Amino acid sequence: MAKLIALLALLVPSLALAQPPAPRSFPLWPDWALAADPRRGEPEVAKDYWVRNVHNPSITVFQPDPRHRNGAAIVVFPGGGHKIIVWTTEGTKVGEALTRYGLTVFVVKYRLANDEGSKFQVDREAAWDARRAVQWVRAHADEFGVDPARVGAMGFSAGGELVSLIADNPEPPDPLAAVASRMAPDAVGRQSARPNFQILVFPGPHGIPGAAIAKAPPAFIVAGSRDECCAAPAVALYEQLRKAGVSAELHMYAEGQHAFNLDESDRISILHWPDRLADWLADGGWLDARRGDSLAVPVPTARMGTVR
Repeated sequence: MAKLIALLALLVPSLALAQPPAPRSFPLWPDWALAADPRRGEPEVAKDYWVRNVHNPSITVFQPDPRHRNGAAIVVFPGGGHKIIVWTTEGTKVGEALTRYGLTVFVVKYRLANDEGSKFQVDREAAWDARRAVQWVRAHADEFGVDPARVGAMGFSAGGELVSLIADNPEPPDPLAAVASRMAPDAVGRQSARPNFQILVFPGPHGIPGAAIAKAPPAFIVAGSRDECCAAPAVALYEQLRKAGVSAELHMYAEGQHAFNLDESDRISILHWPDRLADWLADGGWLDARRGDSLAVPVPTARMGTVR
């Protein structure tokens, strides 16, 4: 027994090192960038699966088992109609699921244009937050073992609109440019805000059709054929990308409606859409181990759709 205890004492530290770190959250913007918002000190409101009243946008990092890390990253924008953020089923659960593929995942709380009393706009503050999130990941790439040339963006519904705004449309002027010269240098803002690949899950119509489609990255698009809101935008964006010669894959599910998320459906085909995403990521080389990353090993083929 003494020998067994001694052996376990040696093994436990090694096993602990292999566990992924707990999720951590960071502010997207320096304090001075939010000074014009008189409500910036208000706390967020959270209940059940959602969050609202976001005045200090943030990014939460989900890291994979370091033995499986492949160097690619995905920035996730949950939906909620720009009124709430569906933080669990379109945020944290997605982060937990995607890390099984060796991906480092960053889930974003962005400012909400349709929240009660909001003066924010989708094309302005929400889109700025989305672009800033991609820039933030590239600026902190070394810290999290991420290849800055392998950063994708994934959005659900309203979050899909944000992905299209940053991936398929022109970049607007830097919102910090007017004041940055008087402040500390902003290393994050110097990074590119366009993702290397895009994943749109029942995306809303805002930002579609894209106005800079020739520069768009490869796309994976999924929606339900009976989705009153978002079936048409999904098909329209796919056709636009296809005609522009941009690599794109579209999955439209019969009888599928809105917000089926990872595993919230009674239809077998829809339950398996995360597997099609995994296939697409693998075919695109996004799951390949990063060159020179000694921690990366082949990633197990766990199914994303089983997360609850």
